[in-house]
Amino acid sequence: MPRQRWGFAAAARGLLYRMSRVYFAFAAVVLGVLLAAGCRTAPANRGASGDESAAPAGDAHEEKRAEVASDHRAKAHAHYAAGVVHDLNNERELALEEFYKAARANPEDEELILEVSRRFIQNKQSDKALELLLSAAALPRASGAIFARLGFVYAQLGQNDKAIEANRIALKRTPHSIAGYQNLFLNYLQNQQPEVALKVLAEAADQKDADAEFLIGLGELYATYALQFPRQREAIHAQALKVLGRVKDSRLTTPQLRLKLADGFYLFGDAEKATPIYLDLLKHADDLPLLRDNVRTKLANIYLRARDRQRAVEQLEAIVRDDPSNAQAYYFLGTIASEENRWAEATDNLKKTILFNPDFEQAHYDLAAAQLALSNSGDALATLDRARARFSTSFVIEYLLGMAHNQQKNYAEAANHFTAAEVIAQAAETNRLTHAFYFQVGVVFEHKGDRAQAEKYFDKCLKLAPDFPEALNYLGYMWADHGENLERALELIERALKAEPKSAAYLDSMGWVLYKLKRSQEALDYILKAVASSEEPDATIYDHLGDIYASLKETEQAREAWRKSLSVEKNESVQKKLEGSNPE
Repeated sequence: MPRQRWGFAAAARGLLYRMSRVYFAFAAVVLGVLLAAGCRTAPANRGASGDESAAPAGDAHEEKRAEVASDHRAKAHAHYAAGVVHDLNNERELALEEFYKAARANPEDEELILEVSRRFIQNKQSDKALELLLSAAALPRASGAIFARLGFVYAQLGQNDKAIEANRIALKRTPHSIAGYQNLFLNYLQNQQPEVALKVLAEAADQKDADAEFLIGLGELYATYALQFPRQREAIHAQALKVLGRVKDSRLTTPQLRLKLADGFYLFGDAEKATPIYLDLLKHADDLPLLRDNVRTKLANIYLRARDRQRAVEQLEAIVRDDPSNAQAYYFLGTIASEENRWAEATDNLKKTILFNPDFEQAHYDLAAAQLALSNSGDALATLDRARARFSTSFVIEYLLGMAHNQQKNYAEAANHFTAAEVIAQAAETNRLTHAFYFQVGVVFEHKGDRAQAEKYFDKCLKLAPDFPEALNYLGYMWADHGENLERALELIERALKAEPKSAAYLDSMGWVLYKLKRSQEALDYILKAVASSEEPDATIYDHLGDIYASLKETEQAREAWRKSLSVEKNESVQKKLEGSNPE
C-alpha cells in the first residue's frame, strides 16, 4: 500500500493526551485495532478475490517490499502509542524506550526520527539520538533537516569536524532552511573562529527568495554575534537591518512572526520601523493577552527611550488596566511621575509596585525618595525599615536614612547613617562617594554643630568639584558667620558668586563676609542686591541688612529691616536687637 504519513500517529497521540487516565488501557486497545486495520489494507493491484496468487508475477518483489514496509509502520505506530501512554503516566524511561523502538522500526519516517531524537537530546542521551539520526542519514533521500539535527548532536558530543561536515550537507540539501546555517554558525563560534562564523551569516544572507522565517531567524543570529562581539555591533546591526528589510510584513502569516520582526528592528536600533508593526499588532491582539502585554511593554520602552513620556504612560496605563498586578508597569509609571516631580502620583505607583512585588529592591528606595520629596520623612523611614528587614544593608539604605533623619532635624542620627554609608562605599562602591554626597554630609555636620567635621567634608567635596558653588558658598558663609578664616571665606564666596551672580543666597553671603571684615558700605550694596533678587522675603537677609545699617549708624533703616525679618519669621535674637535699638 502507499507509504502512510506519520500524521495518523500524531493525531492518535493528541487524542490520548486529551483522555483521562481511566481510559488509557481501553484507548491503547482501540488505537491498536485502528492501526492494524489501517496498515493491513490489501494493495490496490491485488485481484478482486484478494488471493495474492492473482497478482502478476512481475509485481511479487514489489508487493513483498510493501508488506515489509507496512509491517514496519505498524510496529512503529504501536510502539509510539505505547510510548505516549507511558509519557502520560510520567514513566519517562519507559516512554523513551518505546519511542526509540518506534524510530528504529521505521527510520524512513523523518518526522518521527526528528521528534524522538529531540526527546533523547532533552534527556541528555545524545548517543541514542546519534544512533537514530545516523540510521536516517544513511538513507538515499535523507533531508537537510536530518543532517542539521545530526550536526547539532555531533556538536553536543564535542565532534566539531563531523558537526561541520553534517551541517554543510544540510545546507546543500535544504539551502533555504535556517537550521543548518544556525548550527554551522555556532560550530565556528565554538571553534573560536568568529570571522568564519560571520561568513556563514553572509552566505545565508546571499540566499535568494528566502522566506520571512529564514530572514528573521538570520536576524536573530546576527543579534547573537553582536552580543558576543560588541565592538562590531554597529556594523553587525547594519547588516541585520538590511536582512530584515527584505521581509515583507504584509506576507507574515502569524502574529508571532510579526512580533519577531518588530523585535528585530527594535533591537537593531530602528524603532521607526518597529513601532508601526507593534501598533498594528495591538489592533488584533485582544484575544492574545500575552502578546498584547508584550507589545505594549515594547512600545512603552520605545517611547521612554524617545523621551515621549505621554505615549509611554498611555501604554503602561493600558497594561495595568488589563493586568492590575503588573509590578513592572507600575514601577515605570512611578519613575516617570518622579522625573516630572509629580511626587504624590509617583508614591502611589511605587507603593503598588512593592505590593505586587515585595522583592523589587529598587522600588523601595525610589518610594522613600519620593516620600522625602513630599517631606513625608516618617513614611520614608517606615519604607526604609521594611527594606532593611528584607534586604542586606547597603549604601543606598544608609544614605536615604540619613536624608530622612536630616529632614526631621535629627542631625546626630543623620550623621551616623551618612558615616555608615561612606564606610560601605569605601569598601565596594567608591563611585558613590561623589561631591554631592560629601556636600550633604558636610551640611548635616554643620547643623549638628560639629564645624570641624563639616569643614572636612566640604573640603572633600571641593577636591572632587573645585568650582561647586553650593559648597563654596556654604563653607565660606559658615566661616564668616563664626568670624573665622574671613579672607579665605571671601575668596570662596567670590568664586560661588562668579558662577551664579544673581543668586540671592550668594549675594547675601558676600554682604555678610564683607560686614565681618568691617567693610559695611560695600556689604550694604550686596545685601540690597540680595533683597532685590529674592523671590520671596527672607528673614535672614533682612536680619543681615538690619545689622549692616546699624553698623553704619542708620538706626531707623536698621529697625525697619529687623521688623521685616520678624514679619517673615519670629526670632528671639532679632527681637532683642529691635528692642535694644529703641530710641525711647
